[in-house]
Amino acid sequence: MTKTGKIELMAPAGNFESMQAALENGADSIYFGVEQLNMRARSSVNFTLDDLDEVSRRCSEKGVRTYLTLNTIIYDHDLSIIKTLLDRAKSANITAVIAMDQAVISYARQIDMEVHISTQINITNIETVKFYSLFADTMVLSRELSLSQVKKITALIEKEQIKGPNGNLVEIEIFGHGALCMAVSGKCYLSLHSHNSSANRGACKQNCRKKYTVIDQESGFEIEIDNEYMMSPKDLCTIDFLDQVVDSGVKVLKIEGRGRAPEYVATVTKCYREAIDSIEEHTYSKEKIENWMKKLETVYHRGFWSGYYLGQKLGEWSENPGSNATQKKIYIGKGRHYYPKTKIAEFEIEAYNLNIGDKILVQGPTTGSQETDVKSMRVEDISVQEAKKGDILTLPLEFKVRPSDKLYKIVKTEFSN
Repeated sequence: MTKTGKIELMAPAGNFESMQAALENGADSIYFGVEQLNMRARSSVNFTLDDLDEVSRRCSEKGVRTYLTLNTIIYDHDLSIIKTLLDRAKSANITAVIAMDQAVISYARQIDMEVHISTQINITNIETVKFYSLFADTMVLSRELSLSQVKKITALIEKEQIKGPNGNLVEIEIFGHGALCMAVSGKCYLSLHSHNSSANRGACKQNCRKKYTVIDQESGFEIEIDNEYMMSPKDLCTIDFLDQVVDSGVKVLKIEGRGRAPEYVATVTKCYREAIDSIEEHTYSKEKIENWMKKLETVYHRGFWSGYYLGQKLGEWSENPGSNATQKKIYIGKGRHYYPKTKIAEFEIEAYNLNIGDKILVQGPTTGSQETDVKSMRVEDISVQEAKKGDILTLPLEFKVRPSDKLYKIVKTEFSN
């Protein structure tokens, strides 16, 4: 649990850009994968063994906990790899490992590394919590539980004083925002069946996100499922009942999205940070919720619903295959230099034009994801209203820009009002 006693906000980090975005927007902890043995092995860039020290350093400077996701099914030929990875993670002072395979759990305990149980274990009752308390300090409950069921489990942990290896009461974690899988707690075999590509090894082909035609086997009659992607749930969003989530007794709120862009991590983390703080300060309100919802709609999502937390038994399904975001980014150019004394950034425009009043996004491994409006700019030291392809542009920015940074223009999409 965080030092302040508030619910811990955990943000996804698929790469350094996303990690930095999480750090700068109020995450209490981040979770990340290293190379292939995690559930986003193909959908995110992931980190390498050599990145572990840098991940640990940046996060420790901010007082942010680090969780290594090693949550795939493990085969015999993986055993030496997981031992090497866990040894390196322990050496780099990574806080904990998120695991679902007993081989990972066992070895982590052997080297005295904190273990968090993945949602794929499918914990749904207090006796299962008791069992895993022998090995783990934090547990992610099944995604299919209601908040009343979650609250019963947290109350029993307190009542029966169920403690993990660290000697503290077991902490319960739940998903608070992001993509949901149609399978029970994300354990799916469709991709393995159709493409010999196991979702449980981080190689999901996302069969469920496609549109299907249903065929009556007896008559051959075909029905196209109209306006619904029948196995593709809308994204989870709890910000409009986050006070009830906090009241359920959970200690960690997890944002899904290691495969999503840095601006998604920045926006979602910032909104939930503000919401958690407002609950603590007793300023959580309908007006604030409406504002957060508008911000959340600007980044990638498939529409929002409350999951199963409020007792709903059936999912709400997407109406299109991609994002419903109200805005998108368009690549404009790259960073060149930053003058810290005058706080002036220099960019090379490589595509499209940029105008006064445009909203821009700057992203990079150290910069993270930074949004701002263009209020003034200069080309060849002359003030201009528009910068064009090939121009070297300067403009005032409060944050440092690096040559590795990319410059984007943010534009509205068809989903915006």
